[in-house]
Amino acid sequence: MKRRTLGNLEVSAIGLGCMGMSFAYGSSDEKEAIATLHRAFELGVDFLDTAEVYGPFENEKLLAKALKGYSGKIKVATKFGFNITDKGEGWERIKGVNSQPANIRKVAEASLKRLGVETLDLFYQHRPDPAVPVEEVMNTLADLVREGKILHIGLSEVSSETLRRAQAVYPVTALQSEYSLWSRDVENDVLATCGELNIGFVPYSPLGRGFLTGKMAAPSALDENDYRRNLPRFQPEALAHNEKLVAQLTEMAAGYHCTAAQIALAWVLAKGPNIVPIPGARKIAHLEDNCRAVDITLLADDVALLDRLFDSKNIAGKRYNDKDYALVEG
Repeated sequence: MKRRTLGNLEVSAIGLGCMGMSFAYGSSDEKEAIATLHRAFELGVDFLDTAEVYGPFENEKLLAKALKGYSGKIKVATKFGFNITDKGEGWERIKGVNSQPANIRKVAEASLKRLGVETLDLFYQHRPDPAVPVEEVMNTLADLVREGKILHIGLSEVSSETLRRAQAVYPVTALQSEYSLWSRDVENDVLATCGELNIGFVPYSPLGRGFLTGKMAAPSALDENDYRRNLPRFQPEALAHNEKLVAQLTEMAAGYHCTAAQIALAWVLAKGPNIVPIPGARKIAHLEDNCRAVDITLLADDVALLDRLFDSKNIAGKRYNDKDYALVEG
């Protein structure tokens, strides 16, 4: 597995997003998930992404089981930033954002225990909190670094302006935001800011929540608890339009003797040396397919062609509902 650097944190060139193993995309099998994680380690993937809200809490517990025997070899990123109640299940338990210093500390301690580690390799603010200035968030995180609780600081779905304000307080190692062929808002200025400030960029959903693989089941066939059922881009009319673009992606993949997923990931990787995508994978076959993307070098003309095909004007449907958009900075 090739390597890349996020700030001063070296990791595998492709990480593994673990959310779907416990949350958002319907039921999953713990035994299969752990087998997939162990196969990832064998392939050289040493950068895992989780969060307290995935479950909630269950995904961190799952990773703790998989990490036994791998102490110090695998880097785990987790996140804070929400109010989580005991009432309801899944999404119902998440009641707004919370980046108050006391909550940041509470989550850090709880995540350390659930993961069974002595230090959190990378600790992200999951979503910006309008009630807490980013400077206050960064000061709290910097204290946790000095106390040895965390090693690196990350932010997620913040604007270039917020990123600059945060960096003025303490070095930000990585920014995580959605980025893929069909979600390219960060190209407006965030990616350039990351490059300027030596901040790594970690794209989540680099395969468009599975859609860019060209193999995703029809939304009607997804688990009834699958988050994608309610997203604008997965509604019938938008889906029919976007499938025409994926057909062209699949056609390009045939020319490279690879899969559409590998082309989509190779495109993301081609956008900068400080970029480390974290595609999700619940099955070993999907994981192995994703990992092979690091060995594909797209021709410059093909990168430019994909840029044109997947221009935002050509994508049908928004990436989020209005409620979710309220949690991200434009």
